[in-house]
Amino acid sequence: MSAILIFLKAPRRGYVKTRLAHHVGSERALKVYRSLVARQWSALPPNAKVEIHYTPHDASFEMQKWLGDAHAYYPQSDGELGARLEHSIEQAFKRGAQTVTCIGGDCPLLTATHFEQAHRLLDAGHDVVFGPSEDGGYYLIAVKTPLPQLFKDIPWSTRNTLKASLVRADNLKLKVGLLETLYDIDEVSELERALANKLIEP
Repeated sequence: MSAILIFLKAPRRGYVKTRLAHHVGSERALKVYRSLVARQWSALPPNAKVEIHYTPHDASFEMQKWLGDAHAYYPQSDGELGARLEHSIEQAFKRGAQTVTCIGGDCPLLTATHFEQAHRLLDAGHDVVFGPSEDGGYYLIAVKTPLPQLFKDIPWSTRNTLKASLVRADNLKLKVGLLETLYDIDEVSELERALANKLIEP
């Protein structure tokens, strides 16, 4: 069984897309966030086992009202992104997953093909697969076993996030696969790019 873990924030004005909100306002930023998540949702592989890992802890009802009750919901653990990824991945394997793929809700070009490519790389013997993003992070990570040390002491949300993760993977003697580089939407220029290509609703 393969599990897809989607890391999302509750759709609250002023809580999501805060960098973008500085330029377009919190209401527009919320609309963009909802549109992005809807697009990524439509790109999930058919019949995928999906888990929504949400924040804050009190948003369970809000998330189910937004995304429906057909999938499992889990509050994210406390701590930085690395700690939250480590915990969520470990728990998914404990629930019986054979592979785990984690994504956020920010990448307008993500398609079912990227999930298929990641699984093919895992099947071919890679230990971890990253989907690099243009801002220096990654939009996807797929693993076939818990790798807690992979997430230690990484500079999260910086231009060096993926670079540091690759160094850590190399130190751990892990075989790494890379997907194509895509972009997330955090800045106005990225929003305009997605709108020009009709990837999200205006």
